[in-house]
Amino acid sequence: MEELKKKLEAEIAALEYELRNELPREILRARAHGDLSENAEYHAAKERQGMVNARLGQLNARLRELSMIDMSRIPRDRVGLGSSVVVMDMQREEEITYRLVTSEEADVQKGLISTSSPIGRGLLGKRVGDVVKIQIPGGSRELEILQLTTIHG
Repeated sequence: MEELKKKLEAEIAALEYELRNELPREILRARAHGDLSENAEYHAAKERQGMVNARLGQLNARLRELSMIDMSRIPRDRVGLGSSVVVMDMQREEEITYRLVTSEEADVQKGLISTSSPIGRGLLGKRVGDVVKIQIPGGSRELEILQLTTIHG
């Protein structure tokens, strides 16, 4: 979680630098070219300024949300954020390991699934031995929880 916060903070710093230093210079340079109604450089810089402002708003909101996560409220005996879960896919008869992460960290190829994904939501709050039926875009899957390591473990 700390790694994600640092990544967000780095992106925020880079965007704030661009917003406060680079874009004002670009806008001034473009204004110097005269007629603003047909000045593509000016319009591009103003459009980028709007996009950077919007992205900064999103990143700051997400950072606030992450800062409010109370680690002591994440269960120690059930699946929660940060848990590594070994499941048996009943249809395929294969073991799969998932780690439940935030949406920014999700990477299905690496077994990192978001707590807001269908599988992530289906596993949340479950214990070893539980069998869950999860609706996914291609139908449904039945998973038995074989092993669990929580974020506290």
